[in-house]
Amino acid sequence: QVQLVESGGGLVQPGGSLSLSCAASGSIFSIYRMGWYRQAPGKERELVATITSDRITNYADSVKGRFTISRDSAKNAMYLQMNSLKPEDTAVYYCNAAQFQFEYWGQGTLVTVSE
Repeated sequence: QVQLVESGGGLVQPGGSLSLSCAASGSIFSIYRMGWYRQAPGKERELVATITSDRITNYADSVKGRFTISRDSAKNAMYLQMNSLKPEDTAVYYCNAAQFQFEYWGQGTLVTVSE
């Protein structure tokens, strides 16, 4: 079992920045991919960015050039630096970890981009 806890969400104005963190605990060996997903009100959950154990990253087109995903294996943590935020970035952001055939999710953290 892997436990994931997100932090860092909040209210930010358009054009602002916010940084999310995900702390992993439990049986964290062989986690080969971690990622951020988000779900806006009335919409399906969507991929934001992923990072593998080899530090290979993948981003949704909507966030390329604005968001940066990173991972600190020593701290069992993953981060998402979000810049130039837009109102359409408003969503609950979820941390995800893939280990063998299992996937784990955090409880989510709300990001609101508004004046």
